[in-house]
Amino acid sequence: MSVNRKMRAYRKKLINMIFILPLLAVNITFFLIPFVKSIYMSFYDWPLLGEKTFNGLQNFVKVFQDKKFLHSLQFTMQYAILVTPMLFIVAFVMAILVNRKFRGVGIFRTIYFMPVVISMTASADIWLWIYNELYGVLNHILLSVGVIDSPVAWMHLPKTSLPAICLMVTWKMSGFSMLMLLGAFQAIDDEIYQAASIDGANAVQRFTRITLPLIRPTMGLSMVISVIGSVLAFEQFKIMTGGGPSSKTQTAIYYIYETSFRHFKFGYGAAMSIVVLVILAALSYVQFALTKDTTE
Repeated sequence: MSVNRKMRAYRKKLINMIFILPLLAVNITFFLIPFVKSIYMSFYDWPLLGEKTFNGLQNFVKVFQDKKFLHSLQFTMQYAILVTPMLFIVAFVMAILVNRKFRGVGIFRTIYFMPVVISMTASADIWLWIYNELYGVLNHILLSVGVIDSPVAWMHLPKTSLPAICLMVTWKMSGFSMLMLLGAFQAIDDEIYQAASIDGANAVQRFTRITLPLIRPTMGLSMVISVIGSVLAFEQFKIMTGGGPSSKTQTAIYYIYETSFRHFKFGYGAAMSIVVLVILAALSYVQFALTKDTTE
């Protein structure tokens, strides 16, 4: 009897491994191998043509002396600091609004989530048309109501291009964070709220002392995902500003792309990628630590 039990357990483990293997193969092929290769390349002067030469830590030393890369990193952090709270606040409000039982709530949830399924490239093109200084809808509306006297070149001015892109990304991605927060809201048992009401807790107390502490891990995960996406931003700036004017809206990933695939400095590009990865890991660790659920 025990032999049959062991055989069933072994068969179950084998079936589980078979289902895991395709995903494991994808991760090894498209993440682990390129990651190890990037670390290897970062120690070399690796041109497109010709022999690679080992240069030790020179690429990493050059990273911290490269004013263009440091500027792109500073701009990336500025973008992340601006867009993350914008995205989270909008998503949080939307999650609260659709976390109710009323007729048609599913339609509102679908409408709020729809921009997420649109690709970043298509979203950037749509908003590029909205922001166009000659025939854009935004300039037309603002001129009609008298907010501006002449059309604004939103994508050609440093002071307007960053907020404009943040607005586009908030429209595009807030539905994803809303879905995460909505799931956290609905995972809270109604009996907890009922017990708190019996004890005399009002709506504000129930929200601040029950809802917020229980959804805190999801809030942290949502912000971590937002920060990671912000640090890895590329398509929206490539399409909407081209990194201009004068490379003032060039993100770190954009600069790495230019260095690696336009100037063909693959070793140096790999070194910058490793630096960005370390920064991302540090930011994620800090955010998870600050939003850790201390009630368990």
